[in-house]
Amino acid sequence: MLERESDLFFNLEYFEELALKGEWNEAEKYIYGFTKLEDNKLSTKIYFEMRKQKHLETLDKHEYGKAVEILNNDLKVFAQHKSELYKEMVLLITIDDFRKHASLTKYGDTRSARASILREIKKAIEANPIFLGKFRVLALDSLRMSNLQI
Repeated sequence: MLERESDLFFNLEYFEELALKGEWNEAEKYIYGFTKLEDNKLSTKIYFEMRKQKHLETLDKHEYGKAVEILNNDLKVFAQHKSELYKEMVLLITIDDFRKHASLTKYGDTRSARASILREIKKAIEANPIFLGKFRVLALDSLRMSNLQI
């Protein structure tokens, strides 16, 4: 995507589309073009929420081997600062239906869970100073646009 490579603007609609489709790896690659996990607390929250949702969706499909990979490769980085939450995610692998866990009884279906987590991620993106001024392309007046030669 040109906007990611040029660092001009962040296409929130494109990001939302990826998230609502559950394309978490692509969504993370897109975000990575603008902010890194360690840039600030809001960036960390964005990455954490995406990876946590990816983990839950994998558990929901009963793909436990993949869920362990996600824990080890994607979520372990958060273990030091969110140790209790990380331990909880490890525990979820042992439960047949993670919705039985007290903190996830309202999880619902995957589609509604994606929409819910997307709202939280959007709040973090919009509040993150790294994204300040990157939500739209600067408008050029029509005269200047008509003078552009391809």
